[in-house]
Amino acid sequence: MKLFTFGEYIDDKSYKVLNERVIKGSGALMFLIGIIAFINGFVVKNYIVLPYLAGFMMLNFAIGIFINPKFSPTVIIARLLTRKQTPIWVGAIQKKFAWSLGFLLSGSIFVLSLFLLQDEGYFELLCQLCLLCLLLIFLEMGFGICVGCKLYFLALRVKLLPKPKDNPNCTGDSCDFKTR
Repeated sequence: MKLFTFGEYIDDKSYKVLNERVIKGSGALMFLIGIIAFINGFVVKNYIVLPYLAGFMMLNFAIGIFINPKFSPTVIIARLLTRKQTPIWVGAIQKKFAWSLGFLLSGSIFVLSLFLLQDEGYFELLCQLCLLCLLLIFLEMGFGICVGCKLYFLALRVKLLPKPKDNPNCTGDSCDFKTR
């Protein structure tokens, strides 16, 4: 196992893949953490927990992006919970893009939550970012709609990113991007 890699090669794929069941399980765990943070911060007005939970999510994404998703805490737990299920392999490149967006979003929430402890003027923006984060995670785990993956393929179409050598698959073949 290579340490600094996002995804792995399997026998019949020419591109790196991730197990979609594990990634969705990881998303479900992050959704649970996000709901706990949202209720504590925006219902109970207990802002103290926000930086810790947002920091954990940011660290979880950072480990997955910069080291290897296999070492992300939520992926480890999700892998244990789904170990007896048949893997569903999906392309890793678009998931890395989506995780990068999650890292930026959770990092923004983390920084704003630190300021919120000093000044409640950041409350509304922080609340909106948290709701956006929860919505994106819910769409991924509930309906298999990876908004970050959709944005990745949009960036390919408008030529902001180079086309991959092979067309990585998405759940249910939902990303029908032809490389030419």
